Amino acid sequence: MAAGETQVYAKVNSKLKGRSTTSLLDPLLGMGFPAHTALKALAATGRKTAEEAAEWLHCHCNDPSLDDPIPQEYALFLCPTGPLLEKLQEFWRESKRQCTKNRAHEVFPHITLCDFFTCEDQKVEYLYEALKRAGDRMLGSFPSVVPLVLHSSISYLGFFVTDSHADVIREFAMMFATEAAVLADCTVKPCTKQLHLTLAHKFYPHHQRTLEQLARAVHPGLSCQWTAMLYSRDMRFVHYQTLRALFQYKPQNMDELPLTPGDHLFVDPTQQEEASEGWVIGVSQRTGCRGFLPENYTERVRECDTWVKHRMYTFSLAVDLNSRKDGDVSSRRNGEVHPPPRPRSMGSVQALQGAILRKSVLVVRHGERVDQIFGKSWLQQCSTPDGKYYRPDLNFPCSLPRRGNGIKDFENDPPLSSCGIFQSRTAGEALLSSGIQITSVFTSPALRCVQTAKHILEELKLEKKMKIKVEPGIYEWTKWEASKTTPTLMTLDELKEANFNVSTDYRPAFPLASLMPAESYGEYVDRCAVSIEYIVSCCPQDMGVILIVGHGSALDSCIRPLLRLPPRDSADFAQLVRKIPSLGMCFCEENQEGGQWELVAPPVKTLTHGSNSAFNWKNWIPGN
Repeated sequence: MAAGETQVYAKVNSKLKGRSTTSLLDPLLGMGFPAHTALKALAATGRKTAEEAAEWLHCHCNDPSLDDPIPQEYALFLCPTGPLLEKLQEFWRESKRQCTKNRAHEVFPHITLCDFFTCEDQKVEYLYEALKRAGDRMLGSFPSVVPLVLHSSISYLGFFVTDSHADVIREFAMMFATEAAVLADCTVKPCTKQLHLTLAHKFYPHHQRTLEQLARAVHPGLSCQWTAMLYSRDMRFVHYQTLRALFQYKPQNMDELPLTPGDHLFVDPTQQEEASEGWVIGVSQRTGCRGFLPENYTERVRECDTWVKHRMYTFSLAVDLNSRKDGDVSSRRNGEVHPPPRPRSMGSVQALQGAILRKSVLVVRHGERVDQIFGKSWLQQCSTPDGKYYRPDLNFPCSLPRRGNGIKDFENDPPLSSCGIFQSRTAGEALLSSGIQITSVFTSPALRCVQTAKHILEELKLEKKMKIKVEPGIYEWTKWEASKTTPTLMTLDELKEANFNVSTDYRPAFPLASLMPAESYGEYVDRCAVSIEYIVSCCPQDMGVILIVGHGSALDSCIRPLLRLPPRDSADFAQLVRKIPSLGMCFCEENQEGGQWELVAPPVKTLTHGSNSAFNWKNWIPGN
């Protein structure tokens, strides 16, 4: 650094220190933390309090990257507040419900003022000064109202800022970039393109009309106080998926991560080769440690949920506030005002009121199958030498239905486990509470699917009123089946004898005999596409929910044809299916105006549970 520059920074540093009542760094140094890690903690927590920084350091005591000189990335956004923000958030929620998630849902409503840039930890406070100086200089000329014009294309929907007002906002961004370069030695690239507030981005083309209708309900002239907000993020995890822990998890092995509800985890989808099914490798934001974690203990959240808010400048109020003065952190986070949560039951009923008036399809994966728990040799574990069934473990079913060729036919057509039956009943009970209106039910001919449908209908009080239609066309991809021959499945007569209320009048799209072993992926997806179109056409007047109980693969291979989407790549398909839990659901509705199908939130949540190891009481006898 040149001598002249050194003098400038010395003067600025002296001015800032003289204006501060206390230094945040001194208490941390007094606790014995090294200066570079203390500064890193302050930057990672938004330089709010020394207590928060100290807590961050205690949590990161085993972080292998704690001493790495990796700065945070920063960006400046112009964010709406007040009634306009509330209307935008309403659009966010409704567009996600009706048209599924798109790229705009990853970040809060904003106008980008500059690209992300790096700033050394010891110079972060100079960025705050740069923001205040730029805001103070532009306060008199900053528009009290920012006119917004709706723009729509096949992959983008949002508001454009009109040119005259956009020039003033760009000037503010340029001024912040200049101040940041002088004070904090940062290279900031201000936004010079068309200023815009994105509503939806990279959505399915057939959702454009619905999104436009929702956007027209957002009046850009609503009252609003525009606020410039400075955020930071961990630059190492920019392209990672962000997960949030839903449940407590205590590690069973040294290479596993502990989870506390609310923890955020960073997961790289391209580096999961070492993880077994149901597990992922992630990095904890709270501790910085890396390890395995159960994926079904988490949910996918927005990338901005891990960003840290540092400072904001509200033009209409002309005040410089930090995020600690924004109000309750739990109610206001990342620039958003979160309304009080609604009871889940009310939200479910309101979401389903529209579904009752239109045709819907609910695709459900079957419950836990017995070979999933006890392995391929499960049949040997529960068979006597003379071929009779007995129950060696409580998770084996109490009994098996009779089959023409005896117990050996269950080898490639396993039943539900006891837990699978419980899962099915729990899902049925939840569907009953949600108020969903099932008008017909179709299942794969696999025994586990027919059983799942039966138990769901029992909980819905429909087991005597509604017959199960068995459709072989939605059976599993036969390439995944162990048998090299045509699968041996129970006939309708055998199912009726076993007390399954199956329909003998239904004529399926594909008869059972048409299933061929080791079919290609193209043959499989074509079979499912024809079957789902046939199933929907069988219910032309039913304005309710068609329940389809199939395999994990059905959630993709039966839903995508309805949405008019092409099949996935077979490798992506296999990776997706292996992550679908028992009783996983996909729900879509027919848009009455355009006759198109749209993916919406399922009426109930999935069931998450942990594993339970076998227990041998003999091992607890003293002396053994």
